Amino acid sequence: MRGTIFHYDQDQDYGYIDGIDSKRYIFARDDVSHEVTLARGTLVEFQPDDGTAHDIVAVTPTAPSPSTGQPRRSAESRPAYSTGLWAYFWRAIIADYSNFKGRARRKEFWAFWLFYTLGILALLGFGILVDLAFNGFKTNADRTPMRAIGLIPFLVFFSGLILPSIALVVRRVHDAGLSGWFALLGFITPIGSIALLVFGLLPSQVGENPWGPVPAGVRI
Repeated sequence: MRGTIFHYDQDQDYGYIDGIDSKRYIFARDDVSHEVTLARGTLVEFQPDDGTAHDIVAVTPTAPSPSTGQPRRSAESRPAYSTGLWAYFWRAIIADYSNFKGRARRKEFWAFWLFYTLGILALLGFGILVDLAFNGFKTNADRTPMRAIGLIPFLVFFSGLILPSIALVVRRVHDAGLSGWFALLGFITPIGSIALLVFGLLPSQVGENPWGPVPAGVRI
């Protein structure tokens, strides 16, 4: 598929491509050929895959047709489309695992918590099934320690996502124009759930703020 580079963040090693299908795809430097200049508006070809772009190569732009004299439509003039939910979640736990800089739009925030919640429920269910497989309907006095094995995947999943979840909340409050220290409210037991809900509903701050430009896909 053909498209144009919309943005690339060298520090965080991710960027976006506007495809000719009017969708936006996320990519990393490893997906780009060395001859590609990662400047906004660079014409490229790539392989799309569920909101991500791979095998990105440079393309020589075609001159406008003499019969029409109309220039090629730029990336900025096309409507902005967002990354898919799963791509946002994957980016949060891979590219932005410990990224406390930048901004995260509302869709990115809720995409993470959607798959986080589904993962927690699925692994808890798995742990219960393993517990029943080892212990059946025995009384607590008769249960064996083997039941703890079922909770290992849950504990690994929960522990591994503590840091990216905190980083995401920080980037979300940055997007609303607030200091990252406000994210601490989301982890105070009495009000944490309410604070996270409020953070997830706050609109993106219009224009660039101290933590970066408006995230891709946000409609102003």
